[in-house]
Amino acid sequence: MALAAQAVTAVSSQVEDPMWILMYVFSYSVSPAATNDRAEWRLLPTVVFQEFSNETRCRAAKSTLEGSLKEAGAKLKSGLEDLKTIGRADPAQIIIAFNVECLPK
Repeated sequence: MALAAQAVTAVSSQVEDPMWILMYVFSYSVSPAATNDRAEWRLLPTVVFQEFSNETRCRAAKSTLEGSLKEAGAKLKSGLEDLKTIGRADPAQIIIAFNVECLPK
């Protein structure tokens, strides 16, 4: 019986936790009213993947990344609001979207 227990322990210790993938999609577009460059009018997504050894590390990175993206968005909006006051820009002319997920591999 002890030999069977050792075999089960050996097999269970070889089973690894699944890897986790942090995936985020970031895209932006500029309103046609704000630019003559038609390439800027379309939403152009950027997709990034990063692998983590466990869910906890992936979720910590997700939280940090979401915070950074929100902070960057707030700074951009503030800058555009400043430009709006002098008639040089409008925050409504730019669309920014992002999504961050942790997924088991």
